[in-house]
Amino acid sequence: MGDNELGAFLRARRESVTPGNVGLPDGPRRRTPGLRRAELATLAGVSVEYLTRLEQGRDRRPSPEILAALGDALRLTTEERVHLHRLVKAGSGGGCQAAARPVREVRPTVRALLDRLEPAPAMVVDRLGELLAWTAGFERLAGPAGLLESSPPSLPRFVFTDARALSAFPEWDRVADERAAELRAAASLGDVHARHLADELTAVAGARFRGRFEASAALPSRAGAERWAHPEAGELALAYESMELAETDEQRLVVYLAADDATAAALDSLVRPSCAAPR
Repeated sequence: MGDNELGAFLRARRESVTPGNVGLPDGPRRRTPGLRRAELATLAGVSVEYLTRLEQGRDRRPSPEILAALGDALRLTTEERVHLHRLVKAGSGGGCQAAARPVREVRPTVRALLDRLEPAPAMVVDRLGELLAWTAGFERLAGPAGLLESSPPSLPRFVFTDARALSAFPEWDRVADERAAELRAAASLGDVHARHLADELTAVAGARFRGRFEASAALPSRAGAERWAHPEAGELALAYESMELAETDEQRLVVYLAADDATAAALDSLVRPSCAAPR
């Protein structure tokens, strides 16, 4: 990860937006993925030279009006716009670095919510990908894979350092990309603990982590689909929704749901034998 996180984020988003997404024709012989700088500059109402300075890190203090124009042109989500503003603050020395480790306490009301979600697989995770609490349904889903054996359980450590993750996630590459992007998002805002974890995973997992970490300037998905392979239930197609919890140290609630009828039947047989309280 370099020292130009604002530029890296803008470039990653520009390269992910196709001309068709913004009403431009898809011309032949395009040498760059996504939008050209000239196209984005026109859409945002800025000069190509200024956009180049932003992407190269030679200007790190764009005005709120410029950020809004870029956000509109790039079709950024609300979460991505907030992240863009935070990157500007962090790059100009106004960011708030995380001096303490993430809070591991989970509010009683959140634990009560997990109880209500049974028997669905659900978990509470912090900004480092550490699991703080989960339902019995999630334990029956993830326990046989070995994800919950460490203390505390860590999604990025499991995905990149435990060989069983390759069997647990048939689409391991997609899951690995998401975990690396999540860690990069925290580190890009000055989170020293995220950076330390990234250094640890680089030392242990090498290029298969570092390459993804360096390339993942965009934010991870907060909703989507994953495939899990369970020793008893077989392969499961799961949709997930991820919601940030209010008034917490960036804790998120992640809930998994069956994405097809076969998974619904398999998941139902898997999670219904008992409904123990979440850990």
